[in-house]
Amino acid sequence: MNIRHLAENLEQYFIGLILERRNGWFDRVMTVFLFICSRFYRMGNQFRLWMYDKRIIRNRAIGCLVVSIGNLSCGGTGKTPVVEVFAKILHQKGRKVAVLSRGYRSKQRSLWFKLTHMFGKKKLEAPIKVVSDGTKVMLDSTYAGDEPYMLATNLDGVAVLVDKDRVRLGLYAIEHFGTDTLILDDGFQYLDLMSHINILLVDSTDPFGNHHVLPRGLLREPVKNIRRADYIFLTKSNGGNHLRHLKTFLRRHNRRAEIIECCHKPKYIEMVYERGTRRDLSFLKGRKVAAISAIARPESFETFLIEHGAEIVATSRYADHHRFSENELIKFKNHASQCGAELIMTTEKDAVRMPPIGNSALPFYFLRIEIDILSGQENFDQCISRICFL
Repeated sequence: MNIRHLAENLEQYFIGLILERRNGWFDRVMTVFLFICSRFYRMGNQFRLWMYDKRIIRNRAIGCLVVSIGNLSCGGTGKTPVVEVFAKILHQKGRKVAVLSRGYRSKQRSLWFKLTHMFGKKKLEAPIKVVSDGTKVMLDSTYAGDEPYMLATNLDGVAVLVDKDRVRLGLYAIEHFGTDTLILDDGFQYLDLMSHINILLVDSTDPFGNHHVLPRGLLREPVKNIRRADYIFLTKSNGGNHLRHLKTFLRRHNRRAEIIECCHKPKYIEMVYERGTRRDLSFLKGRKVAAISAIARPESFETFLIEHGAEIVATSRYADHHRFSENELIKFKNHASQCGAELIMTTEKDAVRMPPIGNSALPFYFLRIEIDILSGQENFDQCISRICFL
């Protein structure tokens, strides 16, 4: 077993502990240990926020409008489609937009590269990863990260840049692309760069898990920090009665933020290895489908397929952001064939991490998802107008 698979297995083990799916004596001991660690993590997180609030640590304004889009929990809120819709609309409104991402799980520079830059005679900064300059995609998903690459392929006229230091990224975007609007992808916890508007996403189907912070829960910071949000997007909304209770809970922590309900709506399916070849969702009706994914919430993806008439005959779920190997895809394709599948479905985010596997009797398709506003359209329009006139 290589290091990547070991890390993924450990990740799945700890997720099992968090979700209380493991009940052995050792698991219970580990759960107590994680709870103790989460108390220290929480204190450290709140101390960090206090340092910024008191201006002991100063965030930086760089002379450009900054919109932060993020969440309290680790993954699963459907953030990328929301970033995409904001970038598209602001570009259409005449703003010069750049999306700044940390490039989670993108391929890092070699150790030799890091050492020569750290200890060399001239301490050179690592070059900025320009995934897209707004006209063409310049990096693959391995070096860009799956979400930045996906944004780059779907956004015309919008630059997409990757680096852990997003102050540096912002300055680069302003200098090289004339950017006047920066969108911080997954930026709610990134405080070094001063944000003018904070947009927080909350998964309405599972808002805060067990309400514990890492590593006992999946929250990056305590729920009370919702107070920093200017707009709250309730993603995966379906108009259920539980939303009324969720909104009441949110209002206890933040009375000023506008709340917008939205859902992730499938639009069409497209071939993974023949981009541009699309079919209507009606193509799924009555067909036997094999589903493969590596996302935080695979259940929602599989539910979409069933809701559009597909019969799922085989599934394979990997850890979030798993990078597929050719052998894994061939093995699943053979399994799907034995189960009578007529096609293989995956998510758009997973599709960018799938290597070519040569000719296949079973076609690979991904499901294209976009955001639909269900309630609070006027608040969404006000948010866009506020950005455009700042």
